[in-house]
Amino acid sequence: MPLRPVLGAAVLLLLAAVPATPAAADPHETVTVDRTGRLAADGTVTLSGTYRCLGGTGPVYVSSSLSQDSPGIRHGIGGTHAVCDGAEHRWVNTGAPGTPDTLVPGRARVAATLMELRSEDGLPMPSFRAAQQREVTLKNG
Repeated sequence: MPLRPVLGAAVLLLLAAVPATPAAADPHETVTVDRTGRLAADGTVTLSGTYRCLGGTGPVYVSSSLSQDSPGIRHGIGGTHAVCDGAEHRWVNTGAPGTPDTLVPGRARVAATLMELRSEDGLPMPSFRAAQQREVTLKNG
């Protein structure tokens, strides 16, 4: 089995479980969340926003998670590989967190995190670079 897909899946699981609060974020590195997310009839959620980051030693990702009525339940909604060239870029993450009725149109809380995987003793370790949490509106579509 190729290592890259396994690491990608592990990163997404890790990001869904980690709170979106970076220890010491660089003020030039940012991640934002758009005010509106999309909820398809099959339960697929699409979230988006912008990010800006500078170079790093490992791959950088924008992850997102969403919660609705139960604040203790967070649904990981995809991950996007980030280009860290100092310019602002768009990110779009899509995921189906459960059955079509798991989420409903209306208010939701989204957390987006800009995270780098740095190699420590051969193991990829997360280094959080920026985060944002905000209320959004999930709309059909």
